[in-house]
Amino acid sequence: MTQRNSRGRRVAARGLWTGAEVAVTLGVVLLLLVVHQLWWTNRQARADAQHKVQALQREWGEPQGQQQEQPRQPQGPQDGTGSSGGSGPGASGGGSSGGRTAPPAPRWDQAYAVIRIPRLGLTAPVAQGISKRGVLDKGYVGHYPRTAQPGQAGNFALAGHRNTHGEPFRYINRLRRGDRIGVETRDAVYTYTVDRTLGQTSARDSGVIAAVPRSNVKPYTGYSTAGSYVTLTTCTPEFTSRYRLVVWGRLTGVRAR
Repeated sequence: MTQRNSRGRRVAARGLWTGAEVAVTLGVVLLLLVVHQLWWTNRQARADAQHKVQALQREWGEPQGQQQEQPRQPQGPQDGTGSSGGSGPGASGGGSSGGRTAPPAPRWDQAYAVIRIPRLGLTAPVAQGISKRGVLDKGYVGHYPRTAQPGQAGNFALAGHRNTHGEPFRYINRLRRGDRIGVETRDAVYTYTVDRTLGQTSARDSGVIAAVPRSNVKPYTGYSTAGSYVTLTTCTPEFTSRYRLVVWGRLTGVRAR
C-alpha cells in the first residue's frame, strides 16, 4: 500500500513538472511573439521606410536638407468632383488642381510621395494601395485607390497602421485644427491644414474617404462642398481594428519644385 502511494505521488509530481515546463515554454513563445510584433516589426518597418524616403529624395534629385516651404493660398477648387454619398473607396478623386495635367497613376504598391507631419515628427513614404503585405506592413502610408492624388480636387485619402509595423499613424489622434500635413512628390510640395477630426466611426464608413468627405455613420461630421482634401485613417482603439479614427485637412499651399 505504501509503495502504491509512493508511486502515485511520483507520477503526480512528474505530471506537475511536465505541465510547468509546458506552461513556461508557452509563456516564452508568447513573449517572443509580443516582442516581435511590438518591437521588431516597428524597428524593421521604420528602417525600411526611412530608406525608401531617402531613395525617393535621391530619385527626385533633392538634398535631404531642403528649405522649408513658404505656403501660399492655392487657387479655388474646381467643381464637378463627385458626391459624398456612400461611394467609399470607389469614390472619384476629381480632376487636377490649378489647371495642371494629372500625372499617370502610380503602379500598385509603388512608393511615390512622402508625407511629413511636423507635430508628430513623422516622415514616411506614401505608396499606391492599402494592402498589408505590399504597403502597410512595410511602415508605409497607403493611398486609397480611386481617390484623388496629392494636390488634386477631391479627397487624397490615406491609411496607416496605428500599432506595429512602423505604426506611422499611431498618434494622429494628437493632431489639432491648424496643424500642417506636408506631402512631397517629384513635381511639387503640397501643404494641407488639419481642419476636422472624427474620433471613432465604423470600419465600413466609406463616406469618410469620398470625394467630398462626410461620415455615413455620423452625417453631421464632414464636409458638404467640393474642395481639395486630405484624409488620414487608422484603427481605433489601439491594438484593435474594430473602429476607425479619421483626421481631415484642406489644401492650403502648393510649391512647385
